[in-house]
Amino acid sequence: MLKIEHISKVFNPGTVNEKKALDDMSLEVRDGDFITILGSNGAGKSTLFNAIAGVFLVDSGRILLADRNITFEPDYKRSKYIGRLFQDPLKGTAPHMTIEENLALAYLRAGAATDSFSRIKKSDRMMFRDALRRLDMGLEDRMSVQVGTLSGGQRQALTLLMATIVPPRLLLLDEHTAALDPGAAEKIMKLTEEIVNEHHTTCLMITHNIMQGLHTGNRTLMMADGRIVLDLDQDERRKLTIPDLMQRFRQGAGSDLDDDRILLSD
Repeated sequence: MLKIEHISKVFNPGTVNEKKALDDMSLEVRDGDFITILGSNGAGKSTLFNAIAGVFLVDSGRILLADRNITFEPDYKRSKYIGRLFQDPLKGTAPHMTIEENLALAYLRAGAATDSFSRIKKSDRMMFRDALRRLDMGLEDRMSVQVGTLSGGQRQALTLLMATIVPPRLLLLDEHTAALDPGAAEKIMKLTEEIVNEHHTTCLMITHNIMQGLHTGNRTLMMADGRIVLDLDQDERRKLTIPDLMQRFRQGAGSDLDDDRILLSD
């Protein structure tokens, strides 16, 4: 479904700030995979997402999605079929627009409509209301409220809905619950798994929580220095203890995992 073939990316080449962010990385993601990604800060996790989403072009290698080469496709075209959520709940929504207007923008961008003058119909508004009701936050009765007045958890729930209102081919979740309070984080994660499972959406999720990384989805990757150093399927990771995982990481990366957020998570 998603094929990443030998991609590399160097920032600030030829300077004292040169940084190899992705190092000859390859990855094959099957249709319907829900993959969690663990790694220290600077391991290349968000850089990988930026490469997939088209935020920048890779220096070498190819990225294919559903057998289509998207390596040189701009990000605004990829956004029609790649959904993405960020750690910051303020990203992904327009604060001075209403809930309905935000949903309409997402729906028209990701939908089949190509006419610049496409309009939202009454049936679309009813669909928005039904989708908001599923969030169980009372937002279906506040569609005319500006998004900037919502809480962080409400905005992240809305962003999740916007990213999946037209089911994407690929969903990228960049620590999308990390900035929320525990109650809101648990609710957003539950909604995420429900939506992903319902549409059989192919999903990659970055997390700093070891237990979440090992028990969510069907596959776990660990990254270091712009490389994938560990790739565990569901059966394999089920047998691992945390010390086993750290030992496997050490063997693959050549060093210990050095990230307190991961090591202290439960």
